[in-house]
Amino acid sequence: MTVVCLMADPPRPGLVLSELAATSPLSEAEAADLYAAMLKDTMVAVARSGGDLLVNYRSEDLLPEAHRDEEGTAEAEIRALAVSALEDPDEARFEVQVGSNFSARAGNTMMHLLRDEEVNSAAVVRGDAPFLTRAKIDSLAMKLRTNEVVLGPSTSGRTAVAGFTEPIDFTDAFVTPELETLAERATDAGHDVGFTELYGTVRTGADLLTLVPAIRSRWQAERLVPGHTAEFVVETGLFVRAVDGEPTLVRDAE
Repeated sequence: MTVVCLMADPPRPGLVLSELAATSPLSEAEAADLYAAMLKDTMVAVARSGGDLLVNYRSEDLLPEAHRDEEGTAEAEIRALAVSALEDPDEARFEVQVGSNFSARAGNTMMHLLRDEEVNSAAVVRGDAPFLTRAKIDSLAMKLRTNEVVLGPSTSGRTAVAGFTEPIDFTDAFVTPELETLAERATDAGHDVGFTELYGTVRTGADLLTLVPAIRSRWQAERLVPGHTAEFVVETGLFVRAVDGEPTLVRDAE
């Protein structure tokens, strides 16, 4: 089985999706709610797949000082999302992240799983790609049988998911352009690199221009949608409309 590691922060306003709040009609609190919804959809997708869910959370001391909670509730907040999302929250394994930045934290987790625990394959997801479904996770696992590294491309040079059967040099591997950097590190290590289809990630207002019509069109057609994310879009009243000839994110009251 592939161990799918969900790198999760507590969904606190200003801590998560801050760029989204700055570039869209969403407030910081609403952006945090969307982040929580996408995390829950990712948990559901992994739990329903053939992979094992590892939730790797940032502890209070690794958070920016302005966003720390004196009561140290980061783990409890993440566990509460799992309880809300999963039929059996005990299916999820929880571990604290270790490292000074995202690349270090993701790399430490992959190295631990592949070398110390000797798992056959492991993958990193951020939880901001709500259309990363159960079937797509299983497809990634299949590709990892013939490739040491499999990358799920997203927009703006990002990756939605990165899977490994062998380690790479993870130092600053997840910085822009993330997709290109990971592929370069993999080939430098002599690994075969496979790719999945393109997945949309949601980190900016521009990303919502893609997500919202995708959610609403599939909802209208009674097709599969990421449930928690779709509920957020509908309840928040988000639409994309033409304003002065340009696609623009609006609310239903506007």
